[in-house]
Amino acid sequence: MKKILVPTDFSEAATNAFVHALEFAKIVNAELILLHTFEIPVYDSQFFPENYASIYSSIELSKFEVFKDEIPKLRTIAMERNLEDIVIKHRLMDGDLIYNLKNAVEEDKIDFVIMGTTGVSDWTKFFLGSNTSSVISGVEVPVLCVPIDAKCKKIKTIGFTTRYREKDKKELRKVLQIAQKTGAKVKSLYVKNSHSDVADITIKEWEVEFANDNVEFLVLPSDNVKETIIDFILYKDIDVLTTITHKKSFFESLFDSSFTQKIAKQVSVPVLVMHEN
Repeated sequence: MKKILVPTDFSEAATNAFVHALEFAKIVNAELILLHTFEIPVYDSQFFPENYASIYSSIELSKFEVFKDEIPKLRTIAMERNLEDIVIKHRLMDGDLIYNLKNAVEEDKIDFVIMGTTGVSDWTKFFLGSNTSSVISGVEVPVLCVPIDAKCKKIKTIGFTTRYREKDKKELRKVLQIAQKTGAKVKSLYVKNSHSDVADITIKEWEVEFANDNVEFLVLPSDNVKETIIDFILYKDIDVLTTITHKKSFFESLFDSSFTQKIAKQVSVPVLVMHEN
């Protein structure tokens, strides 16, 4: 059974991601591990010589009480969606979210991370902020990012962006496995700009190799990669967009603040970030 890690602060965005995680767990036959972290503020013990320890104890207790109160609400959501059979486990950890997330991924042998985002600022921080190297590069598992406005629905079409590199085939096969379980079609997109070095024969070879799979290959000529991807999502009715992290510079140029704003606000589809091997 696979394992999905779901960081949560019990906010609306996190709860929406939890719903997506439930449905995704059903598709890939996985259990959920909910991760809730909190950071204890640093106090100078010289100013609190007598009750220094009790301050920390009270903070830890209050966080535990919040955690304990919120868990039944999430289980109710699972029951309402007839997904109460999904195994749900819990982790309550003190410290930095990203640090604890990385440890949890390694210790629990996590297969996927599913996170919620409230919009532009969170997407920008997640992809481009100081935590980029820790999450995108450090966590070597696929990460599904779920905008707060992304409604959970049956996945009928999965978008897959590629540059027709040989190593992309492995990730495409993973996506095809997911698509097969949900009965979805995969639409692969390559935006061919004026500097493209992908030969037509390579594209044809891919089409032949995956001829027996439920995938459609689209090659769209354009020098505006970002707008073309957005149009692809909108006009091809993409329910989940899959992208592969390549070089950091490429990833950062693709997911800048203006682009994440359009994805989070205009398109509102989950994005599955996979890692090249």
